[in-house]
Amino acid sequence: MPPRIAIVLPCYNEQEVLPSTARTLLALLDRFAADGIIAPDSYIMCSNDGSRDGTRSIIAALHSADPRVKGITLAHNRGQQAALLAGLMSVRERCDAAITIDADLQDNPEMMREMIELFSRGTDIVYGVRSSRDSDSWFKRVSAQTFYRFQSAMGLQTVYNHADYRLMSRRALDILSQYGESNLYLRGIMPDIGLRTAVVEYARTERTAGESKYPLGKMLALSIDGITSFTAKPMRMIFLVGLSLLLIDVIVALWVLYVHLTHHTVTGWSSLMLSVWFLGSLILMSIGIVGEYIGKIFVEVKRRPRYNIEEEIF
Repeated sequence: MPPRIAIVLPCYNEQEVLPSTARTLLALLDRFAADGIIAPDSYIMCSNDGSRDGTRSIIAALHSADPRVKGITLAHNRGQQAALLAGLMSVRERCDAAITIDADLQDNPEMMREMIELFSRGTDIVYGVRSSRDSDSWFKRVSAQTFYRFQSAMGLQTVYNHADYRLMSRRALDILSQYGESNLYLRGIMPDIGLRTAVVEYARTERTAGESKYPLGKMLALSIDGITSFTAKPMRMIFLVGLSLLLIDVIVALWVLYVHLTHHTVTGWSSLMLSVWFLGSLILMSIGIVGEYIGKIFVEVKRRPRYNIEEEIF
């Protein structure tokens, strides 16, 4: 029997692209159902992340026109990761597998066929991975590569050039539901789930309308959240830097003692000021890194809901 597939779209101010996206995906579902690779009752779940434009009313109109378009609306904006998780948890018991994809469809939706075929052969998680970044600007390409390499250097296990285009089986969704952290970073959680995985490659296209919801600032924030949620390596690095500076201090102390005993003491205002500024900056940075971890603990121990669903259209 063909699997029932749920396509989960995180939506934030997507009124410009959502109608055409829904048409494209509904046509895709029709073709896949006609080919017998998915069940006819497969559907689209729009997870509205507290949009301020007409996204909510568009989802309702699309559902009225075709019940295969369903939706949830979060009570307020919680970020893409929370919207993704809310959508996945809403469909977890109502599908055999879920596919997440951005609402702008820059990630090639035709690759869903290959994802579903891999799922039918027993794969639990299928990652959509970009084959190249030729369509990106130079700055976007370099910043993205730096983003992945920095995460890897910090000890965070992720899939290179993979964002949030993936298929997850119901078994993988059940395991995901057991992860209770408030500081969500799904790209880091996926490899931790384990199970049988596979990769499909695709070429990303230009955005046809609207604007990117992930500028540089949000990418940096997401990277910091991922690193501090999955590894304590930055704090270990602070210790190692401190140990290195201690060794340097011993060498400097020996030199100071030597010049003092040999009466070659000279005024060292410049070197002193540079040292003070350097060590002051290092201390402040170290306090900031430790504070980031303490802030994570502060949020986690309160065990507040990661999101609240205001409306569900199913």
